[in-house]
Amino acid sequence: MKIGIVCYPTFGGSGVVATELGKALADNGHQVHFITYDQPARLDFFSENLFYHEVSVSQYPLFDYPPYELALASKLVDVVRFEKLDLLHVHYAIPHASAAFMAKQILMTFGIYVPVVTTLHGTDITLVGKDPTYKPVVTFSINQSDGVTAVSQDLKDDTYKHFDIKNEIKVIPNFIDMNRFSLKAKGHFKLAIAPNNERVVVHTSNFRKVKRTGDVIQIFKKILEKIPAKLLMVGDGPERVYCERLCRELGITENVRFLGKQDAVEEILSVADLFIMPSESESFGLAALEAMACKVPVITSNAGGLPELNINGITGYMDEVGDIDAMADHCIYILQDNDRLEVFKDNSLKRAKEFDLSLILPVYENYYKEVIEKAAIKASLAVLNAS
Repeated sequence: MKIGIVCYPTFGGSGVVATELGKALADNGHQVHFITYDQPARLDFFSENLFYHEVSVSQYPLFDYPPYELALASKLVDVVRFEKLDLLHVHYAIPHASAAFMAKQILMTFGIYVPVVTTLHGTDITLVGKDPTYKPVVTFSINQSDGVTAVSQDLKDDTYKHFDIKNEIKVIPNFIDMNRFSLKAKGHFKLAIAPNNERVVVHTSNFRKVKRTGDVIQIFKKILEKIPAKLLMVGDGPERVYCERLCRELGITENVRFLGKQDAVEEILSVADLFIMPSESESFGLAALEAMACKVPVITSNAGGLPELNINGITGYMDEVGDIDAMADHCIYILQDNDRLEVFKDNSLKRAKEFDLSLILPVYENYYKEVIEKAAIKASLAVLNAS
């Protein structure tokens, strides 16, 4: 198949999933074309089956805001026509699904019908999509897609609850490349971080309010009162300054390191004993899955799709959003006993293997084929009706 993938080229979950999926499809013999405004962060190697098409946005002074959606739609038309794509897979509804619909309509004037699969990732539905400014367009674009997927059952249910969706939504969970995300031999790194054999706790996110990074700091302060430990804060975003100030106020700066954005997250996770994700909302919890693949148990909130990933009392624990005391108690319970910690680590790895890319990739491939076949029938009927 020749597949076009539209995504945000950032470190966010939707961009990571889209890029890793595209790379896996290319490895499996499909021709994959990434179409976005910058090269995706995880598109870091050359393959004869991988292509990147940059969307250039006009800086014409008439526009206060560059019309990216129009530029993307035009680029999609160009790539589909000249690369003869079989399918477009757009990740994150806003504005990719609406741009794909516009491109599909334009392509039909050339006698080309290209099916569109839209994958919903979370905040495109739970946060931005609910904004009255965008809701009608999001609803229309999802209903006009030839196929729709969601990364968790919770997100699927939330979409039906808040939008008038007529399309069937198929749940295809996020996945992990176990070849990349696995426990690495990084003893020297751990010795540098925790020279006195302290426990190492990790949090990774984009430091937005929804991630509740301040809760991570508060939880870690309570851990420190019981167990010698170090905290690694990976990522960057609007809440970082607040978190750094909070560390100073709590007197724990010597035990906390802010590492910023990191490409090789798996190397950092390989020195971790515990991962904390106290998010207010998570459609799936990809960062937690990456930690589990590196044999790191997780302490999470019970929000969104996290209960579909984290098995309470087995791979870690889940508590109510904002319940810092309960999360801290569960962290201490896991960390204070070596044998108990090893059991949780083994369980986490076992659970992560259920989301191995090799298991999820065929689900996507079969879904693509199903959508393409249905689109071909639909196009044939349209021709017959027109005649």
